[in-house]
Amino acid sequence: MRILLFLMLILAPLQARAKTLTVFAAASLTNAMQDISALWVKAGHPAPRMSFDSSSTLARQIQEGAPVNVFASADEKWMNYLAKDKMIVPDTRHDLLGNDLVLIVPANHPVHVNIGPDFDLLALLGPNGRLSTGDPAHVPAGIYAEQALRKLGLWDKVSPRIAAAPDVRSALLLVERGEAPAGIVYSTDAAISKAVAIAGVFPDSSHDPITYPFAVVKAGDTPQAHAFLTFLSSPAARAIWVKRGFKVE
Repeated sequence: MRILLFLMLILAPLQARAKTLTVFAAASLTNAMQDISALWVKAGHPAPRMSFDSSSTLARQIQEGAPVNVFASADEKWMNYLAKDKMIVPDTRHDLLGNDLVLIVPANHPVHVNIGPDFDLLALLGPNGRLSTGDPAHVPAGIYAEQALRKLGLWDKVSPRIAAAPDVRSALLLVERGEAPAGIVYSTDAAISKAVAIAGVFPDSSHDPITYPFAVVKAGDTPQAHAFLTFLSSPAARAIWVKRGFKVE
């Protein structure tokens, strides 16, 4: 009897963990996903476990065996990274959202610029200022930023001044704190902060379409995961996506 009780005490937390829905989502989705999670709980479901970080970091953690049910990436690259290794359920993958890429500055020094090939970004940065954005080597926001700057012919001049952040929210924070005079983030990130202002919007033609693919992770393929993924496209969830400034596909 004691052995049985001991086993029950050991297995109970594991069983509870197995039933907990775990969602890995790009950092830019933080506020909206938290809002939608609250709706999910209000509808009678257990609160999901949420983890927010750069899509690259999360994808690598999934590849290394992190117990995840649903993955939401800020670009196609990192969802493809998992799909190549057959780590997602293919028919659950769909592009749910879109976004805009914007140039931000501290709110106490607002400026408005037309972003194009003739835009003098170095003048905006000043003699020693750096441009904050996600690390172009792996963070989606930084990858889009590099594409845009290259397309506009600005990359060679600006690349030595890049302050590469581990995710888009960290890039936002550098501008909020005044540690960088300008940054490149998504419009939805700029919208959550009163400490920054949008100086300009990068033309859609200057970078790949900003898309957010969602999918169920094969190792965490459960009815609950499918239900949550469906819920993310429900009218109630769509209203939150729109309120937070995302483009709903």
